[in-house]
Amino acid sequence: MPHVSTDASALVPSGISSGSYQVVRSLGRRGIDTVCASADETVPEFASKYCAERVTVPAPTDDFPAYRDALLDLAGREDVATVIPCREEDAYLLSKYRSEFEAHVSLVVPTLDALEVVHDRRRLFDAAAEAGVPIPETQLLSEVDAWDSPRLIKSRYNLVTDAYLDSHPSAEPTEVNRIDHVAPGDPPDAEEVRAAMGHDPIVQEFVPNDGKYMFAALYNHGDPLSTFQHEQIRGNSYIGGGGVYRRSTDIEALERVARKLLGRLEWHGLACIEYIRDARTGEFKLLEINPRMWQSLPSTVYAGADFPYHYWLTASGHAERIDPDYELGVGTHMLYGEAKYLLSLLRDDSPNVEKPAIYSELGSVVASCLTEPHFDFFSLDDPRPFLQGFRKFVSSE
Repeated sequence: MPHVSTDASALVPSGISSGSYQVVRSLGRRGIDTVCASADETVPEFASKYCAERVTVPAPTDDFPAYRDALLDLAGREDVATVIPCREEDAYLLSKYRSEFEAHVSLVVPTLDALEVVHDRRRLFDAAAEAGVPIPETQLLSEVDAWDSPRLIKSRYNLVTDAYLDSHPSAEPTEVNRIDHVAPGDPPDAEEVRAAMGHDPIVQEFVPNDGKYMFAALYNHGDPLSTFQHEQIRGNSYIGGGGVYRRSTDIEALERVARKLLGRLEWHGLACIEYIRDARTGEFKLLEINPRMWQSLPSTVYAGADFPYHYWLTASGHAERIDPDYELGVGTHMLYGEAKYLLSLLRDDSPNVEKPAIYSELGSVVASCLTEPHFDFFSLDDPRPFLQGFRKFVSSE
């Protein structure tokens, strides 16, 4: 592991992500310089006063080899000490080319073999079942012979790449974010779904739940260095999606199943695990693992679990200085996400999830923002990233 000097910088590759912005803010407030690298010069991080240097690089979805080479060039600089993964493409790149990067910088990322298990949801759920961790009933689409109960169709892979799927047409990794809600007795057009997703996706039972939760962790070769939990109160859509209003919590049963799974995987690096609590059994059932910084990272840091700094300390060889404690009951919001949630009440539809009334939800959003005014991007001491993000949100809608 290369030596990390006290005046070194962290390389933060990014797109539009409150996770990557929070990395920049968190490290910058501690006096640690960040080199922000993006194909998009309008990302909020570039507008932050905590961004020490802005570098334009190729987009990983357009030219993955050129993107890899650009990050390797930056990692080879004497001042750059580590690279922090904030997107699926970066988690994949750093694990796939781990030896090349570790010739220059210190990383805290899983091996490619371990990452493949996490990125392949079929293999992940098999591993979880072997570990005795509760999971929704999961099959490949080609294995389903009856559609007599509510189901969800999802991509088999967090990230589709030619390393995971021989039929993937290019070297560029692709995220498939489509999720189909299927009503009982209404089977989908399987060929159309496979064609749209580019592979044979997974089908899961629709689990009636009384809560959605996130468990975040930084692990060192199977051992936890820092963990965090929050309950997701609202997501990007009323159907689901990433958390935009959350509250920090600490539930022993959730901690137990999450540690059991990560221990079984002998995990190393970052992990963001999504769970739902089954309303029928009370079990916490696994949804997925993201091996990177997460969308709701600002809520984690706001509660006192500073994962960007924890990653920095670990990469620097000072994991013993990590303080894993955090404050319970802290509610936080992503304002753009709250707007998307309200728009979803007009745009989205699901045969499996009852749609709440838009006016009552609007009141709930406003009330929670007034009683818990803690926001991901909005900050009086660094307002430009919020304004930059707001312009991008408006233009995208």
